[in-house]
Amino acid sequence: MTEFLSGVVFALCCVAGLFFLRFWRKTRDRFFAFFAASFWLMALQRVMMLGLLHNEYLVGAYLIRLLAFVLIIMAIVDKNRVRGGTREGSRPS
Repeated sequence: MTEFLSGVVFALCCVAGLFFLRFWRKTRDRFFAFFAASFWLMALQRVMMLGLLHNEYLVGAYLIRLLAFVLIIMAIVDKNRVRGGTREGSRPS
């Protein structure tokens, strides 16, 4: 059952990555590119977890997951930082 659920999570991460890639292609906003990459990293981590289920190299799989979450945090910070004195999308007073 664990392998099945891990496969489902892998597939859903791939679909979420494609979803964000589609929005990135429309808008060219880095936010969506970061999210697409992070979901694909989470999918890669799932595959590694299945292959390394009882192995001492399991830490590498968790480092990939950590990198995925760091990408999400970078996307959020990048989207919310102030550019040129005004927030992107807001009108200067």
